[in-house]
Amino acid sequence: MASPLKSLVNDDSRYQKSFQLFLERSSEHQCMQDFIHNKLPDILASIGNGKSHLNVIGVGSGAGEIDLEILSELHMKHPGVTVDNEVVEPSSQQLHNYRGTAFIVLVSQKPGLDYIKFTWNKMTASGFEEHWKVKNMTKKADFIHMIQMLYYVKDPGATINFFQSLLDKNGKLLIILVSGESGWGKLWRTYRNQLCNTEISQCVTTGDIKSFLDSRGVSYQSYELLSQMDITECFTEGDEKGELLLDFLTEVLDFSKTASPELKAGVMELLRHPDCSVESNGKVIFNNNLGVIVIDQVS
Repeated sequence: MASPLKSLVNDDSRYQKSFQLFLERSSEHQCMQDFIHNKLPDILASIGNGKSHLNVIGVGSGAGEIDLEILSELHMKHPGVTVDNEVVEPSSQQLHNYRGTAFIVLVSQKPGLDYIKFTWNKMTASGFEEHWKVKNMTKKADFIHMIQMLYYVKDPGATINFFQSLLDKNGKLLIILVSGESGWGKLWRTYRNQLCNTEISQCVTTGDIKSFLDSRGVSYQSYELLSQMDITECFTEGDEKGELLLDFLTEVLDFSKTASPELKAGVMELLRHPDCSVESNGKVIFNNNLGVIVIDQVS
């Protein structure tokens, strides 16, 4: 029987609100920034093979804050190089925000972004793949990043295969998703059938991606990023912010109002379980650990 639950991604306004609250309540961006500033520079050092121009593709770039930090690190590692940056993002609002952020950086910082040419692609990853194939593009990429976006594609393996095929020699594909060992992993393994949207790969973790790559004999490096999220408000009945966080955790629109009493009770119990969270000083802190996978193109 089809689930009556509606996916949060069907309501972009509520999704964006819940996502912003998630960022406020979690250390996600902080742990990503730590990775970008401390580990990524060494990863970026070997791309390009001495070329004076690099091609970068950001898939599911959102409002661009993380992209611009990546581009800044790339510039520091390859200071004399120009960059063609393809931005792939289906949300008009997010693309608008990205353009605004890029403009502010362009006019306020020295060096600015004048070494980068931006190409804005308002489309999904699958739309970009179709567009690329129709245009019969032969351009290769030196660096492709897919940060927190493989949840929203039909077939993550096929998406990885396509973007990996675009890599030039010494190119790298960076994937960031929730870790299979995180609270998300436990939640999804337990309630995948009830919560997960079957039209997209909503419940995918780095554990799933590693299994896929291992089955293909693809070599990769992996990193764990420690992150946490304060979900205390979820346990106050009727709390507006708590309900937004619950929607984000379950990816279900109005979860607390539309889930069956049994499902809601089971999810709430699991969210408090030591496999998902720790309780400290009256707060419930959810394990929001991320995983990073880096695939090298060696030929």
